Amino acid sequence: MDRAAEVSALGKVALKRFEEKHRAREVTIRAARLAIQCCAASIRATHRGEWESATQLAAEAQGHLNSADEATAGFPEVRSNGPLQDAKKELAEACITLALVRDEPLPTPDDLGVESAAYLNGMAEAASELRREILDLLRGGNLHRAESLMAAMDDIYSVLVTVDYPDAVTAGLRRTTDALRAVLERTRGDLTTTIVAARLQASIDAERADRNI
Repeated sequence: MDRAAEVSALGKVALKRFEEKHRAREVTIRAARLAIQCCAASIRATHRGEWESATQLAAEAQGHLNSADEATAGFPEVRSNGPLQDAKKELAEACITLALVRDEPLPTPDDLGVESAAYLNGMAEAASELRREILDLLRGGNLHRAESLMAAMDDIYSVLVTVDYPDAVTAGLRRTTDALRAVLERTRGDLTTTIVAARLQASIDAERADRNI
């Protein structure tokens, strides 16, 4: 037996596998960075009411992540760790935020090609993004729509708070849910204050109108 040749052949196989894994990792890192940039821009466009741009940017992000999934098909350890999962969470956040603001059906994890942990973390952050929308609606006097978005925040929190699994399974969902709760309570306070003020103003206006009759 030529032991040296045997060991050399095994070493070459391992090196080839390492090189393939390294290339897949490089593709993943670049794709994740580009996807995160697109998602951030999509969320900004959503808040500005630029629906077409928000949709296009989210689609670009999904395209980058699809490329990363293809590159890591033979390397599940690369796909399930690191920046790719963060980018998938950002994709879920961007797409869910857009759907909530537009009052459309929410995309599913399968629609987006993301795992449940990334999806639920993205959903929690999307709910937090609604605070900005609600404050804008309050400034514009649209209390009805603000209350509707507040109810959506409540609905999301009510589901997320029931997820009781270790962080290793949920990718830290408990911390994300706790952060959402703080945003939810601040927003509820702002909404309540505005509604009470509006009712008081309506009462004053009604009394003035009665006096002028």
